[in-house]
Amino acid sequence: MNLQEEATSVGYIARSTPKGVELITEIQRLKKEKNAVILAHYYVDGEIQELADYVGDSLGLSQAAEKTEADLIVFCGVHFMGETAKILNPTKKVVVPDFNAGCSLADSVPVAEFAALKAKHPNAVVVSYINCSADIKAMTDIICTSSNAVQIVESIPADREIIFAPDANLGRYVAHKTGRELILWEGACMVHIDISLEKLAVLKQEYPEALLIAHPECKEVILKEADYVGSTTALLKFVETSPNSTFIVATEAGILHKMKQSVPHKHLIPAPANEQNTCACSECPYMKMNTLEKLYNALYYELPEINLPEATRVPAYKALKAMLEVSA
Repeated sequence: MNLQEEATSVGYIARSTPKGVELITEIQRLKKEKNAVILAHYYVDGEIQELADYVGDSLGLSQAAEKTEADLIVFCGVHFMGETAKILNPTKKVVVPDFNAGCSLADSVPVAEFAALKAKHPNAVVVSYINCSADIKAMTDIICTSSNAVQIVESIPADREIIFAPDANLGRYVAHKTGRELILWEGACMVHIDISLEKLAVLKQEYPEALLIAHPECKEVILKEADYVGSTTALLKFVETSPNSTFIVATEAGILHKMKQSVPHKHLIPAPANEQNTCACSECPYMKMNTLEKLYNALYYELPEINLPEATRVPAYKALKAMLEVSA
């Protein structure tokens, strides 16, 4: 099996790291040698965040991908994020550590069913959350992220119908904030909807001084209990600027790495999940597929590579560009 076949069939390059190779040193060397940039989402492991040139949420990563002058983009996140980088950089090579790092939310929108919804509302403006596939982006008028979803919806004339997909919890939050009636696609992020209201209640009794901060992908019952709701970056900024010293953080636990760096003196508690796991917190299994070994192999072999047909990339680019112009 050659390397390309391995990347296609396995989803990543599964070669063992050569003996004597110090991964962090080699990743840094390869990055410089190949004029590569490493982009990482807040939800990947902290050791990868430490190596990244830019760590951020979906909006910040999109903006960083658009501006980069690197020849090679290594995107440590989930599959749709690598696609987004390729949409914005068609002439650059974009690779990911593991092609299997998908997204339950992106997977919740089959193209044919979404096309059927659009056909029922032919005059609607389609707003799609960036957590969707390139195919869905290509069927969209304007992309949004959790950072700018309210701003994007408010930019659309009041007399226009709006289809909002795929995260229904974010859509309901945006509808509440804007007063707009949205046609919602009933998708959800498995990580955010697994945060346990019952366990949160116990945690809040244990830490009555704590502020509950939550991502708008959480269920409405969680958001109603929250002291602050915001995107991943907004949550980070809130703990940095709030005079409070204890926070229960209702989003994927990877953000705590950056938060602890920013406010080491504050007490940060991950919100508990319904599912029993080793961290007693909400973790995205797809984000955790990114490892140092896979990052090294992606840099070394420049595989697996993200490629998109122009028939998909061009309309998806228009939807992303529309977002970036509103968010500039």
